[in-house]
Amino acid sequence: MKARLNARGLIAAALLGAAFALAAPAQAGRPCDTGAPPVAAVTQGMALAAATARALDATGEQVVVLARAGQDLSRYGLRWSHLGFAYRSGDTPGAPWRVLHKLNHCGTAEGALYRHGLGEFFLDNPHRYEAAFVALASEAQVRLLPLLRDNAAAARWHEPRYNMVAYPWAQRYQQSNQWVLETLVGAMEPAAATRERAQAWLQFRSYEPTVLRLGAFTRLGARAGMAHVAFDDHPNDKRFSDRIETVTVDSVFAWLPRAGLAQGAPRIVRP
Repeated sequence: MKARLNARGLIAAALLGAAFALAAPAQAGRPCDTGAPPVAAVTQGMALAAATARALDATGEQVVVLARAGQDLSRYGLRWSHLGFAYRSGDTPGAPWRVLHKLNHCGTAEGALYRHGLGEFFLDNPHRYEAAFVALASEAQVRLLPLLRDNAAAARWHEPRYNMVAYPWAQRYQQSNQWVLETLVGAMEPAAATRERAQAWLQFRSYEPTVLRLGAFTRLGARAGMAHVAFDDHPNDKRFSDRIETVTVDSVFAWLPRAGLAQGAPRIVRP
């Protein structure tokens, strides 16, 4: 079952993508439940996947960043929870779309990269059956497509130590949306060959992480109750003033156009 905290601690359980991790690879991207998902959830998830495939096909693009609304983050002013790269799996017309994204292993502080079809990407009992995607700039697509198809290249900026609220300017941990952002930068900037350099490039290009207001009680409850939540990578002056900065889908969507890496605003998809 999904990990739960008290009402004030729900932020830790709701935050940023890939809280649905795995008991085994076959369950990647789903809650920690070992039972089969409800029929209604499968039906709605597949309907959203089909609608998303049609929307992506209509763009004529090869690579987009794709978001889902796995958890309700509206109390924090956030609409989306988890981000991945959706890309054409082959060069032939109508080649299927695949999603490359990072997921946390259920009940642990570890994460890994997974390739899924659109159907499995949305089989996570989301809070809201909606998706959003941003078509990346043409140059970004050209640089990313071969990288996303290559396991070793895609893992270059991956850190397996997982933290849902990882600090954006440190390398001790990494969460799912952070991996997407750092990998995009690594593909675009040859000098950004490490996570540290990718983060420096993001700062230079004025990326602004989301600032979460989390009090000491909430932080203590989250840290004690969930293996994949940590705050020790955050600077003390920010942590002890209840300012937790981290990478969110909404912050990435806001930054991409400013950085010249997106073709317009996010497009919403519904079944």
